[in-house]
Amino acid sequence: MTSATSSGAALAGAARPGLGRQVVLVPVKSFAQAKARLGTALPDDQRRALVQQMAARVLAAAAPLPVAVVCDDAEVASWARQHGALVVWEPGRGLNGAVEAGVARLAELGVEEVTVVHADLPYARGIGSLEPADGVTLVPDRREDGTNVVRLPARCGFHFSYGPGSFARHLQEATRLGLPVTVVRKPELAFDVDWPADLSQR
Repeated sequence: MTSATSSGAALAGAARPGLGRQVVLVPVKSFAQAKARLGTALPDDQRRALVQQMAARVLAAAAPLPVAVVCDDAEVASWARQHGALVVWEPGRGLNGAVEAGVARLAELGVEEVTVVHADLPYARGIGSLEPADGVTLVPDRREDGTNVVRLPARCGFHFSYGPGSFARHLQEATRLGLPVTVVRKPELAFDVDWPADLSQR
């Protein structure tokens, strides 16, 4: 077990009593590697600054719910702690594996419902106050292709499948599990930044 894993586990244990039944989980990639496609439009320092600004916006938009950040990068872990987030250290799993492991870790800590949110939403707000709904809540991106937000019961056994076409796959996964689905379309949660063209629309 690495020192980062040990410190992440210790933090998780210490934070257990205050987590509550609902938590927002944000997967955050290494700032040095995140949004590499934007490198054709932004110098590295500006790209890194934008990535951190968007992630900070998402964390703030989770209020009043507590936030956990799942990551495998020491700089991201330190940044997350500075922003008051619980760190879930899950190295080498890829996005889908890290999110599934993060949800499972939160379930072990007594969390009943997890809202998984991508960190690249520059206009994010109201994540922690989404309308209550049974089963799974999905917020697609503005192209109705990706999935920017998934809220689900922590122990439902949901298999995440991010990437192109994930919205349709996540609908199918909820159906497979026999869970009702609510689709929420909010412009402030639908707009994400993936490509240089997205920068001109901000």
